[in-house]
Amino acid sequence: MNRSLLLPLIAALTLAGCASVPPEDATGTGDGTAATDPQASASPPPSMTGNRAASDPPGSRQATDEAAPPDDLWERIRRGYAIPGHDNPRVARQFNDYASYGDYWLRVSRRAQPYLHPIVETLDDRGIPLELALLPIVESAFRPFAYSHGRAAGIWQFIPATGRHYGLEQNWWYDGRRDVLAATEAAVDYLSYLGEMFEGDWLLAIAAYNAGEGTVQRAIERNRRAGRPTDYWSLDLPEETMNYVPRLLAISELVADPERHGIELEPIANRPAVEQIELDRQIDLALAADLADIDMETLYRLNPGYNRWATPPTGPHRLLLPRDRARAFRARLAEQPDNAWMRWQRHQIARGETLGGIAAQYHITVDSLRSANDLDGALIRAGDHLLVPIASRPTGEYVMTAGARQQKTRNRQRDEGERRLYTVRSGDSFWSIAQRFGVGVRPLARWNGMAPGDTLGVGEQLVVWTQRGTGDPQPDRRARPGIAAGDRLQSVTYSVREGDSLYRIARQFNVSIDDLQRWNDLSADAYLQPGQSLRMRVDVTAQSSP
Repeated sequence: MNRSLLLPLIAALTLAGCASVPPEDATGTGDGTAATDPQASASPPPSMTGNRAASDPPGSRQATDEAAPPDDLWERIRRGYAIPGHDNPRVARQFNDYASYGDYWLRVSRRAQPYLHPIVETLDDRGIPLELALLPIVESAFRPFAYSHGRAAGIWQFIPATGRHYGLEQNWWYDGRRDVLAATEAAVDYLSYLGEMFEGDWLLAIAAYNAGEGTVQRAIERNRRAGRPTDYWSLDLPEETMNYVPRLLAISELVADPERHGIELEPIANRPAVEQIELDRQIDLALAADLADIDMETLYRLNPGYNRWATPPTGPHRLLLPRDRARAFRARLAEQPDNAWMRWQRHQIARGETLGGIAAQYHITVDSLRSANDLDGALIRAGDHLLVPIASRPTGEYVMTAGARQQKTRNRQRDEGERRLYTVRSGDSFWSIAQRFGVGVRPLARWNGMAPGDTLGVGEQLVVWTQRGTGDPQPDRRARPGIAAGDRLQSVTYSVREGDSLYRIARQFNVSIDDLQRWNDLSADAYLQPGQSLRMRVDVTAQSSP
């Protein structure tokens, strides 16, 4: 395939995979933010006083509406600046840090290239200061697959609960927090809400985006009771939030005059770099890449919300494609027969099989099987057939699925000691495994592309980096109440975690969904609540061991 026309865009997208950029290197946070340097000068650079009039009220736009629209997107952002309050030592420290990052700015601006225009358009349409288009630099350095120890995902770094509150669906197939268009709409909704809550004081609104509105409101109330000022700079907030707002202000100063401050930004045209294609049903992403004449990695980086090898059975099915490929994609797709969009396999149900077991066999979800076969519950009959959606290519060709990205992280060579493998057992947690190997919980999760709050599956193989010469891990002396030596079945009580489903728990403990329902008097569509206790009978011989 001829991809010569795509080279600039593909190069920009490929650079998004760089996990090692100066802010992360300098702090080890891994979340795209930079800690303050205690040795940095507290004197504001001269440029930091000249971008706004001191009389500009919070939330006001500069008077540039009559000027011709700029050709450069960075210039459009500058014209939309409207947040005062840069003359503060905390901003100066962050400014000095970010100004020293060298090539970081070129990498970040290249990553931003396909995403920045829709962000600016959305903010502009809502009348929100355009400095906030730079917030993903603070949050994720515009890395679409960024994932923090607090389970925040995507360029806007939504945690699961806030994402769901703002309509970002999260399931096995799809994570709306990483969908750039969906997450941008959600982020702007949230920022707009915060801007109204704090009556146009965007410094307080940005602080609340980081710490939560309750945290900021309580800090304001404490100052009010003590007779102290209630502006952002006077509040006692968490350390991260004390640095968060100054980071954005410092970044906006650098973007305001990059040449003067010795940084280089990739030029970005003030027009869309990508086009949205709305499809009416599920499509294999390998087929989509072929029809668009782009490689799989480019497709996934433009559509980072998709976790697997196809769009979700129930949607969304939209695709972002380079603008110069959209027309040809539509024409080629129209020539495809309906049965070419997805590959299907007929599976004859054997006696004793369950939907959960069949789903696990084909590496899909129970809900996908139900949807594909128009099933309401879990009842299936031996001898009947099910249609099973399967990938059209070998798994390794879908290079940026959730599983592929996680495995790439686990395979990465590090300078942190000796690489060991550990197979997760029933009852394990990140904390218990970290204790056995004498390592930290956060590093252990990071080595495996996970967060400490993520659920571990029995039989899952984790990478552990131990100090050389530390020998074997500590023996596992966890008590196993109610189990006599030689017993094959073990009674287990499991506390439901956020994000759990019957399918996920059944797969983790190698039991059937039908048994889980029977043991706990649950219906097929039962909704599990975090903290709910489930009873199980687990075959210890069917569980993996280290």
